[in-house]
Amino acid sequence: MSIKRRPSRLHHTAYVSKDLEKTRAFYEDVIGLPLVATYTEKDELFGKERVYCHCFFELADGSALAFFQFADPADQAEFGPEIPESPFIHVALNVDAAAQAEIEARIASAGIEEPDTYVLEHGYCRSVYVKDPDGMILEFTHDAADAAAGDAERRASARAELARWLGGDHRNNNPYRH
Repeated sequence: MSIKRRPSRLHHTAYVSKDLEKTRAFYEDVIGLPLVATYTEKDELFGKERVYCHCFFELADGSALAFFQFADPADQAEFGPEIPESPFIHVALNVDAAAQAEIEARIASAGIEEPDTYVLEHGYCRSVYVKDPDGMILEFTHDAADAAAGDAERRASARAELARWLGGDHRNNNPYRH
């Protein structure tokens, strides 16, 4: 199958917030994503009239992280924002080294400390992790200078490597970590 067209970029990804002001302060003041739109709406959704607020925080490419908060506590309870406690459920955002350093400094200035923030050196990238006010983990990733060099090979072998894994061969294939 030949795919000629695919999505051009992420438009937004959406989550539910317990407190949109705490969410705004974190994403705008600490992380540095500007609040670019706030919609307050009343709609017939999923068999009931719902009243909610929907905020968008913009990334550099024009995409956004969006958050909902509901006026009715029953709607809020039904839709979230309970996030499973797992470091493997997170949003990863690409940054350059300078942006990563600035974000780290703002995280520290905001008084956010371990275990709500940590750094991992993956070899192919350096990642700064931080939890937002609702416990969602954000990862700010800066790729290593030589990471792009192996991109063509990784793309060419991606399906074969997945098949190998699914077939039970779990040997490490990350040249940066052994």
